[in-house]
Amino acid sequence: MKKAVEIKGLSFSYSDNEILKNLSFSVPEGEFFIIIGPNGSGKTTLMKIIAGILNPQKGGIQILDRPLKEYTRKDLAKTIALVPQMAALDFPFTVTELVLMGRSPHLSMLGFEQEKDMEIARNAMALTGIDQLAHRTLDQLSGGECQRVFIARAICQEPKIILLDEPTASLDLAHQVKVMDLMEKLKKEIGFTVIVVSHDVNLAAMYGSHLLLLNAGIIASLGKPKDVLTCHMLEKTYNCNLLVDESPVGSFPRVTLVPQSYNRALNNL
Repeated sequence: MKKAVEIKGLSFSYSDNEILKNLSFSVPEGEFFIIIGPNGSGKTTLMKIIAGILNPQKGGIQILDRPLKEYTRKDLAKTIALVPQMAALDFPFTVTELVLMGRSPHLSMLGFEQEKDMEIARNAMALTGIDQLAHRTLDQLSGGECQRVFIARAICQEPKIILLDEPTASLDLAHQVKVMDLMEKLKKEIGFTVIVVSHDVNLAAMYGSHLLLLNAGIIASLGKPKDVLTCHMLEKTYNCNLLVDESPVGSFPRVTLVPQSYNRALNNL
C-alpha cells in the first residue's frame, strides 16, 4: 500500500528544547490516523512539520513517496490541507468567502474564481452540511458550525491528505461526533487520508484505524487502538489511574478516568 506520509529519524527543537526525538513511522493512504498524548508531548509540532510549516533539524519526511522539501508551496497546498485549532478571525468573512479561500492553490495568477471553483465550494459546503449558512458571517456561527466551515475550506483545496489539529476541542458531545463522523465519511467516500491530533482517547479509540501515542517527544506506542490503549501504557504515559475495558457499543477500548477518591473501589475490581 502506498504511504501518504513517511517519517524517518525526525527530530525537532525550539532553541535548546528538544520537542521531537528521532521519530520514525508511516501513514498508509486512506488511513484514519490519530495522534494522541499528554500536553507538551509534541503533537501539534509534529502536525506542523507534516504540513510543511516547520522544518525538522534531523531526519526526513516524504509525502506520497516524494520528499517534502521537493514540493513547492502551491503543490503542497494541493496535496495537504490543514484545519488548525479554532482561532478568532479579525475580518467578518462570510462562510462562502472563507470556503473559497481553499481554492487559492488552484487559481490563475489573476486570482479570480471561476464557475468551477464556485461549484467545488458549493459541493464542499453541501458535504459538510453548511450550505444553508453560506451568506452568514463567522461571528454568527456556533463553534461546531465554524469547525465545519474550516473543514469545507480544506475540502475545497482538493487535497489527498487532510490534517486536523484538535478538531473537537471546545465542542459539545453532539458536535464532537458530527465532526468525527464527517471525517470518516470523507475517508470512505472521497478517499482522503485523515490525520488528527486529539486529546480525547475515547474518540481516538472509536474512529482511529491506527493510533500514535507520543510522550515527551518520543513514540510511546503505535498500532491499532486495542494495542495502544492498554491500561499499563496509558497510566505510564499520563501518570494517572485509569480503567480500560471494551466499549459496550463496539470492539474497541473504552478508557475511564479514575478520580483519587475512587482508587479503593478500583483496587477491588
